[in-house]
Amino acid sequence: MEGERVYNAAVDFIDRNVAEGRGDKVAYCDPGRKLTYAQLHDAVTRVGPMLARLGLEPEHRIAMVMHDTLEFPILFWGAVRAGIIPVLLNTRLTAEQYRYLFADMRAKAIFAAASLLPVVRETANGLPSVKHIVSVGAGDEEALRFESLLAAETRGSPAAATSPDEIAYWLYSSGSTGMPKGVLHVHSSPRMMAERVSRQRFGVKQDDVIFSAPKAFFAYGIANTIFTSPWLGTTAVLYPERPTPEAVFEIFREHRPSVFFCVPTLYASILDDPSCTRRNGSDRLRLCVSAGEPLPAHLGEEWKKRFGVDIVNGVGSSETGHMYLTNLPGAVDYNVSGVAIEGFELKLVDALGERVAEGELGEMMVRSPTGAAGYWNQRDKSRRTFEGEWIRTGDKYSFAGGAYSFRGRADDMFKVSGIWVSPFEVEAALISHDRVLEAAVVPTEDAAGLIKPKAFVVLKDSREPSGQRDALRDELKAHVKATCGPWKYPRFIEFVDGLPKTATGKIRRFMLR
Repeated sequence: MEGERVYNAAVDFIDRNVAEGRGDKVAYCDPGRKLTYAQLHDAVTRVGPMLARLGLEPEHRIAMVMHDTLEFPILFWGAVRAGIIPVLLNTRLTAEQYRYLFADMRAKAIFAAASLLPVVRETANGLPSVKHIVSVGAGDEEALRFESLLAAETRGSPAAATSPDEIAYWLYSSGSTGMPKGVLHVHSSPRMMAERVSRQRFGVKQDDVIFSAPKAFFAYGIANTIFTSPWLGTTAVLYPERPTPEAVFEIFREHRPSVFFCVPTLYASILDDPSCTRRNGSDRLRLCVSAGEPLPAHLGEEWKKRFGVDIVNGVGSSETGHMYLTNLPGAVDYNVSGVAIEGFELKLVDALGERVAEGELGEMMVRSPTGAAGYWNQRDKSRRTFEGEWIRTGDKYSFAGGAYSFRGRADDMFKVSGIWVSPFEVEAALISHDRVLEAAVVPTEDAAGLIKPKAFVVLKDSREPSGQRDALRDELKAHVKATCGPWKYPRFIEFVDGLPKTATGKIRRFMLR
């Protein structure tokens, strides 16, 4: 790609599949529908004229508040092909967050799932930039409908002559520490993500069927299906609803995926489901991947027992676009996070920015070929995160024996008796107890004003008698002492029905603090 003046990612991902003879192959399927690569190409080429008819021009931004259906890759790649920037938004935000984001991005048009039209209309009301709100799916009679607008275009248009370094799409960070930030990615990044991670590291092949439980509106999800599938010519299963264990098993039975992308929380829920047996799995399942949050070792070990397939843990971020660090398929070690993706350089630094010695704790820095161009309208935060070619992740790791091990978020770490404590390590110990489903650990002051760990625990059986909980607290404290060290055990344990999370599954510890 070096030296190229014109490069449009949509041509590389969509047009190429037809040119290489995969036109009749199913590219995507959602509940009840299928879309071949030829049909995808035809629809994608007509999105540009449709957007132009709405008054949109290259470099304008459109908001996508959409579920994972066939319309998602059509609109995404159609906008990219036309040089118009799709901005991917979480479908589970509050009205306050939507209004902030619509105003922040200055969207010219909003494409929203029909079920989200009421909140989108309410929050976009009065915003001067928004010219059109378009329903994806059957909305009310007054709504413009994406399907009708696209059907009215009978001819496609040529791809925009974009640059490899031109902004292709935006993500918004998950907002685990406040309001989400707009993360800007360029046309040349998606193929690097799909090639380096999916093909070279994971070995995804053209005859694979992919199912990604994480949604396409955030980095992990879009890389799995919207990028990986057309780059490698696979078939991807899209599922618009919240993926419950029952839904996952149904997809396993109907579509028999060979590659499954998931998050630790859902893996835990699936394993806790009584119907979770090899019989209910996909008989073609050969690769399972986890990201979004660190994977506790006991989940991977139990999954391997049930399904005969390891879970390959990966680490990525909105800023790096996709994963930069994973375990190695075929050589999974659940006690470490893994090694760098080929083409990515990693280093651990101290508070002064100096590299730390092997075995010491340091903040992860990534030199990423898929790194974002920066944050939208957040100059100070961009300067703190994007340091030349390096991206500051905010995660603490150690490096030993040729592999990196996650120790916690830099802003979540705290000291107890002068020794660093990683919330993740204590949480993993708690979750390994057979009565615990989820846990979150934060620092709190004891009666003497000293910092000690406090745990919020979700039990597998919410009907646990309250009278037995004091005994369970003592049991959990002893379990943590025996598992990861006597100074790390939570001095306080509060049983809760659920934990505050972003829609991507990350625990919002700042709310617990």
